[in-house]
Amino acid sequence: MNPERDRQHDNETNATEAASASAQEPAPGEGPPEAAAGGGAEVEQPPGDAADDAAEPAADPIQLTMLLEDARAKADQAHDQLLRTRAEMENMSRRQAKELENAHKFALEGFMKELLQVRDSLELGYAAAQEPDADVAKLREGTELTLKLLGDIMGKFGVERVYPEGEPFNPELHQAMSMQPRADLPANTVTNVIQSGYTLNGRLVRPALVMVSSEA
Repeated sequence: MNPERDRQHDNETNATEAASASAQEPAPGEGPPEAAAGGGAEVEQPPGDAADDAAEPAADPIQLTMLLEDARAKADQAHDQLLRTRAEMENMSRRQAKELENAHKFALEGFMKELLQVRDSLELGYAAAQEPDADVAKLREGTELTLKLLGDIMGKFGVERVYPEGEPFNPELHQAMSMQPRADLPANTVTNVIQSGYTLNGRLVRPALVMVSSEA
């Protein structure tokens, strides 16, 4: 036997066995073969997947019916309120139209009541003038009182007399009927009032008919 050859043979045998053992060991960080191959191991699912896959619970029919009835009741209440409001507006419109019509019809009611006093005074004066022994002085006095009463009533309701004798001519209130040469008065001065004018609350109702002076 050759001792050198036997030692070389043993070294080769040991190297072969070591290489075989190294090939069978798993690499660092790798799991056992059955785990890598799947080997029936369970895989944990992330949280929440089961809740997402589960079906949502159905709504309660009784609750839905109650909500529907409540909405219907509110709609009916709003509709009734709308009808009542519309009826009130129509009644108010008719009432205002009636009041406006009455205002147009009876706008002079107060003036008419006051004016009746003047008519009564005129009737009394006329009856007194029919007497055989009528006193002219008393009739004149009664007429003056009646005219004063009429003027007071007209002033109470905003009616003012325009009597511009001796005043400068104003075309907005006066209407010249003729020109009269006057050396004693400035030109365009009212010398005579033929007919009085009247205003109602500052608005001209009838101009005064006048005679106006001119240069002599």
